[in-house]
Amino acid sequence: MEEQPEDPEDLLPPHSILNLEEYLEMHAAVGHRTRYEILYRLVHGGDMSPTELEEEIEIDDSTLHYHLNKLLDVGLVERRQRTERGQDGLYTYYRATVFGEVTLTEGVDELIRGEWDFEAMYDSSVNR
Repeated sequence: MEEQPEDPEDLLPPHSILNLEEYLEMHAAVGHRTRYEILYRLVHGGDMSPTELEEEIEIDDSTLHYHLNKLLDVGLVERRQRTERGQDGLYTYYRATVFGEVTLTEGVDELIRGEWDFEAMYDSSVNR
């Protein structure tokens, strides 16, 4: 087994673009059910508009934007704008960043998948 540093800050590469607190804020943000669902849909379903997210999650506009802003603040999602063919003005959509994708797929999703692979570890009725 690989030896771990005594100070968790030492896990970061020498020229890390984020500090430990920023990584922890990402994990804390995705720990809320609504933010997890937003990020899940963006990672597994691709770019989505606020209207599409509202319909998918069945959430009102103000609540959605509150949670989107939290995800934006910590760098898990990004907001983009583009024009659609035949449309006047800009179309706003959101997408997961690389940090968002990794935080989701290597974090909570991985824990959930682990239950399928190691069901006995989670089964309290099994004698150990």
